[in-house]
Amino acid sequence: MNPLISVIIPIYNVEKYLKRCLESVVNQDYKNLEIILINDGSTDNSLEIATTYKSKDKRIKVFSQINQGLSAARNSGLDKATGDYITFIDSDDYVSKDYVSYLFNLIKKNNFRSSFAIASLMDVFETSGRKISTGNNKEYTWTGKQCIEKMCYQDLVDTCAYAKLGTRELYKNFRFPVGKVFEDIGSTYQLFEESPTVECGFKPIYFYNIRRNSITTDNFSKRKLDLLEMTDKMAADVIKHYPDLEPATIRRQVYARFSTLNQTLNAENTSQMCKLRKNLISYIKKNKKNVLSNPNIPKRDRIAYKSLELGLPFYKLTWLVYSKLNK
Repeated sequence: MNPLISVIIPIYNVEKYLKRCLESVVNQDYKNLEIILINDGSTDNSLEIATTYKSKDKRIKVFSQINQGLSAARNSGLDKATGDYITFIDSDDYVSKDYVSYLFNLIKKNNFRSSFAIASLMDVFETSGRKISTGNNKEYTWTGKQCIEKMCYQDLVDTCAYAKLGTRELYKNFRFPVGKVFEDIGSTYQLFEESPTVECGFKPIYFYNIRRNSITTDNFSKRKLDLLEMTDKMAADVIKHYPDLEPATIRRQVYARFSTLNQTLNAENTSQMCKLRKNLISYIKKNKKNVLSNPNIPKRDRIAYKSLELGLPFYKLTWLVYSKLNK
């Protein structure tokens, strides 16, 4: 019999998307599932929807807690999981019918040599309906170190918690940082560090819903600065394990500053905001030589630097055009 696989789904005020998510999970072609729904203090009809699905499918378990955030909800799911393998799905996203079986077969194919498997996302823009694959439909067996390096360059390997399957043992001492956004960048790398080999199948089987009011796309707030903290934490830890990956981690730290700068471009020009922009630009320029001398950086890094050299107004215009082309 196939091993039991725990699917952990945190839920918070997603009544608009939850049915689609749960339908994609209960209809998996891999049947031996434990579907753990963590209701993180929802104030809409999400809990009612979850309870209804539980009454129809005995594989579903529903737990409720006061609102503590995404990381705490995922951690609660880890505490309650009893499966031999664990995967995460966010409740506003959905997955292909073979999501679980594809990931499990990746681990299975080399006589279970690897304890971790990853796949790719299909970015789905909610407003336009446009879909963009982040994968190349190829399969590789890489070391955990290779995955971290590629993650830093955003080369096929993503930082996200989802679109991954790992053994229960791999997640035994793993926890997401509570109270932080961009928590994935500050935690997922640890799974790679603990994985001598990783089975990578870059087929887009996870449909990532990009919506305007999500954590990563709404207007700037101080919480967005967590990206810098989480990225710097990752960089410091990775360098301890793999000193030769420092160029890759610097690139990722600079990318985090560019990303945060982009979030501030339409914010009010208060003295505090101007100081933040100044600090971000200072960091970016300080590491310019290290980044641009790195042959592995994406082309957009070079474009970003060239645009910034022409001044912040020109950079803002360039970013606006880039964003429209990609949305």
